[in-house]
Amino acid sequence: MELPPGLRAIARERMRTRHLALRTEQAYLHWWQRYVAFHRRDPGELGATEVEQFLSHLAVNRRVSAATQNQALQALLFLYRHVLEIELPWLDGVTRAAQHRKLPVVSTRTEVRALLSQLQGAPWLVAALLYGSGLRLTEALRLRVKDLALERGELIVREGKGRRDRVTMLPASLDTALRAHLQRLRTWYDEERRCSRPGVTLPFALSRKYPEAGTRWGWQYLFPAAGLCRDPYSGLSVRHHLHEKIIQRAVQGAVRKAELVQPASCHTLRHCFATHLLEDGYDIRTVQELLGHTDLKTTMIYTHVMAKGARGVRSPLDRGEATGSTAQ
Repeated sequence: MELPPGLRAIARERMRTRHLALRTEQAYLHWWQRYVAFHRRDPGELGATEVEQFLSHLAVNRRVSAATQNQALQALLFLYRHVLEIELPWLDGVTRAAQHRKLPVVSTRTEVRALLSQLQGAPWLVAALLYGSGLRLTEALRLRVKDLALERGELIVREGKGRRDRVTMLPASLDTALRAHLQRLRTWYDEERRCSRPGVTLPFALSRKYPEAGTRWGWQYLFPAAGLCRDPYSGLSVRHHLHEKIIQRAVQGAVRKAELVQPASCHTLRHCFATHLLEDGYDIRTVQELLGHTDLKTTMIYTHVMAKGARGVRSPLDRGEATGSTAQ
């Protein structure tokens, strides 16, 4: 059973009125569709009991993570509160998915250098920014020309996680590479304008307030996509930034070529940024601000994976008390 088209249209309007991110909108629609398909009934006929059954099914039968189950819960709460305008009672009958505390995977500095050495072009520059500035992949790909302050060595992250802006460092070692990249981008941009091609996507209603902003130099994506796409809000042809999968596949290929033992991804480079700064003696609150964490506890997890070992404790085996050999 499909989500009723009329309800889908109302839901999109309510989500966009609240300026939910497109990713959130897509995720919520996905969960609503799965919820309707699970019960095979109109969601307006369902209530707290059916919500509890669906969430318990995800934990018990589908074995989803706690984060995934919570995302489904938030999607259903939005559906009932803001779309159907029905307030659900406290959901105390839900079987909760098990929560596991996982330490982030952190590569050594040598491993990071080996990984980066296997990349080139835009994937290398993106990966270098992930490690050198502590960016999330989406934050790096959404960078626009105006977000770079090369003279000050700063980079402005617009609407990061939690819709917050922040300022982080711009590695001095990337200055030459970034200037060369901007020069190539400017040549491409001038050709785009000469051919009167569409501009880039703009956040929310900015395209109505400043119709020409999408074709202005400052608003151009630092890493534009090769082709045009259709804007999900206006339906017009626009140019978006590089797709995440292009960088993710390049990094995975680099991990294999570098023959790294531990699994690594784009987000691993952000973990390495935080951990290596702490190892260098930088204050944890400074690292928290650079990462854009709201809660210091989120940043504290990196203290458990620093190269000095568990809480900096020295093993008694390293004091020379033990003798013997592994040779047989």
